[in-house]
Amino acid sequence: MGKKVLVVDDEKLIVKGIRFSLEQDGMEVDCAYDGEEALEAAKKKEYDVVLLDVMLPKLTGFEVCQQIREFSSMPIIMLTAKGDDMDKILGLEYGADDYITKPFNILEVKARIKAIMRRSSKKGAEASAAKVVTHGGLKIDCESRRVYVNNKEVNLTAKEFDLLELLIFNPNKVYSRENLLNTVWGYDYPGDVRTVDVHVRRLREKIEDNPSEPKYIHTKWGVGYFFQD
Repeated sequence: MGKKVLVVDDEKLIVKGIRFSLEQDGMEVDCAYDGEEALEAAKKKEYDVVLLDVMLPKLTGFEVCQQIREFSSMPIIMLTAKGDDMDKILGLEYGADDYITKPFNILEVKARIKAIMRRSSKKGAEASAAKVVTHGGLKIDCESRRVYVNNKEVNLTAKEFDLLELLIFNPNKVYSRENLLNTVWGYDYPGDVRTVDVHVRRLREKIEDNPSEPKYIHTKWGVGYFFQD
């Protein structure tokens, strides 16, 4: 069975083109044409990647992304016709893992999808060896990619989990924002270091008792971030 992809866009010709191209690579493709349909599909099936347009009828792509994040960490790539930075950062704020600006080349779309799948597979293989890691009230189950704070599960996005996993397995090592961007998102990622700041802030809000006085993820001013052992 091939990798499962959900393509969401209200422009049916775009969906048809993406679907045809991905199926040529042996992927299993489902399609949705509005926000509500996309959300229902994501609830019924765990996808390897969701390609999600921002401008959709019924629910916007941002709203769909935010609601998916309430029950799943499946990777989400936002498709946006707008190229300004605020839209890109806003997409990441809602829990997206990556974004592609329209008009796009289908080869770029396929490259991004495959890069996210490779990173997910690699992370899964590396994580399963470690199984469960605990630190104070924080527990990470690497095999199921679940995180618990004081025995209560918190829902992280795929990138938030990758970021936490990297830091906790390298305690007290200070990573620059550029290093984190390259390691977690990959050298081919077109975003900038603000992406890292957004994710660190969201991660702190989920795992720290007091995000403004973190116990786990600390800032080394002028350098970057580290996990304190």
